[in-house]
Amino acid sequence: MWARSLVRVGGSGLGLRAARDGSARVAGAGWRQASTAEDGLRKTPLFDFHREHGGRMVAFAGWSMPVQYKDSHIASHMHTREHCSIFDVSHMLQSKVHGRDRVKFMESLVVADIAELKDNQGTLSLFTNEAGGVIDDLIVTKTDQGYLYVVSNAGCAEKDSAHMKARLAEFKAAGFDVDLEFLDEALIALQGPSMVRVLQEGLREDLSKLTFMTSHLATVFGVPDCRVTRCGYTGEDGVEISVPQTRVVELTEKLLAHSEVKLAGLGARDSLRLEAGLCLYGNDIDETTTPVEATLVWTIGKRRRQNRDFPGAEIIVPQIKAKTARKRVGLVSTGPPVRQHTPVFSPDGKVIGEVTSGCPSPCLKKNIAMAYVDAAFAKNGTPIQVEVRKKTVPATVSKMPFVPTKYYSG
Repeated sequence: MWARSLVRVGGSGLGLRAARDGSARVAGAGWRQASTAEDGLRKTPLFDFHREHGGRMVAFAGWSMPVQYKDSHIASHMHTREHCSIFDVSHMLQSKVHGRDRVKFMESLVVADIAELKDNQGTLSLFTNEAGGVIDDLIVTKTDQGYLYVVSNAGCAEKDSAHMKARLAEFKAAGFDVDLEFLDEALIALQGPSMVRVLQEGLREDLSKLTFMTSHLATVFGVPDCRVTRCGYTGEDGVEISVPQTRVVELTEKLLAHSEVKLAGLGARDSLRLEAGLCLYGNDIDETTTPVEATLVWTIGKRRRQNRDFPGAEIIVPQIKAKTARKRVGLVSTGPPVRQHTPVFSPDGKVIGEVTSGCPSPCLKKNIAMAYVDAAFAKNGTPIQVEVRKKTVPATVSKMPFVPTKYYSG
């Protein structure tokens, strides 16, 4: 939705997803070191591969994941922007929705217009609750194989699966034809401007015909039964590849053999997504924020707004016209970097909000952040103040994405 997210072309949006452990840290700072198996952490099929390649493993959303490799966080970040990198996102929750009533089922849970999607087209969407809050962000793809392919966040896996199973039971009891399948496939993301040159060598299909948020089944470098989706969580052109667990090391090795490709971890992933203006679930959106407050109204289908037939619609739809008391914005500042939970002040010293994500931007060489602020201070260019190390420093409300996105639209 790494749910996840996704994003619309040319705008700020939500990422294909990011798992959380309830206390996510920005740009790799403060991750808890994962040491041994007794930590009780889950391992992706690439766990040993990461360690063999110098990955520094940390605890993240209940999984042992690489935060970085031998290269520095900044070097890894810039390599992704200038070449391309492989990210292990196998911790994401992948599922399929089968049956004649699969679209009706999915639309009972999310805000998107799934029915209007073309075959093999996907969209970012949101699970919402009756109070209008965001349960999770996810990507839903309408395949031509007769099922919906869904990817959501690792940190919300138990919550999401329970939510879907409960609705499934209701649908089955009402006589609808729908079934749910949770997958154990691995998932890797190849992100960066060199992606096409690298991946095309291992594909029979022409990548120029696979546009942003479209997907197809393919054999990739000799590995069959892979689902290739053109999306990602970095703001760069890229793909996510769902691959059988038994073949993921083989495929990763073949991609890594290309001189353009390096491995990248959670640290680079976080700073890349923030430069791209993409939300991290648990930081920038959660069950206390509505899509309107989070400036994610574009995820709500026009027909869905008119029909008000998604969870929380009676709260969310009126907000679209009436506006909200607070709004998610971008911030730019100089000096020490701004971090999560930093208070935001008006020029006269009144508390007007709080930072939800922040880090130094490797590309811009300045500090960037996201925050929720009172709507009166949400206009781009508005001067405000943020608290850093118990001192206030000047900042400016900024348009997102901070770094232009490069999604491929054909």
